[in-house]
Amino acid sequence: MPETTQAERAQRKTVVGTVISDKMAKTRVVDVTRRFRHAFYGKVMTRSSRFYAHDEAGESKVGDKVEIMETRPMSKLKRWRVMKVIEKAAAA
Repeated sequence: MPETTQAERAQRKTVVGTVISDKMAKTRVVDVTRRFRHAFYGKVMTRSSRFYAHDEAGESKVGDKVEIMETRPMSKLKRWRVMKVIEKAAAA
């Protein structure tokens, strides 16, 4: 099997979202919100998607803003990996 180069890794999708659940071991549920203009009506619309992301170190908590990257399938639903915590949530 060939080694993955840095250029190939750079082609993977990365998105920024908010952790909405950290109840599973090494797994975070990340909510990614995107805004776009409707093609016909021109109204600005908001849509959100939930992604299951692998967090080996367990460094992210609920409310944190994180960057996730596409990766190999790790389970039935988990296809993303937490790359870094961009912003910690305010302490409750």
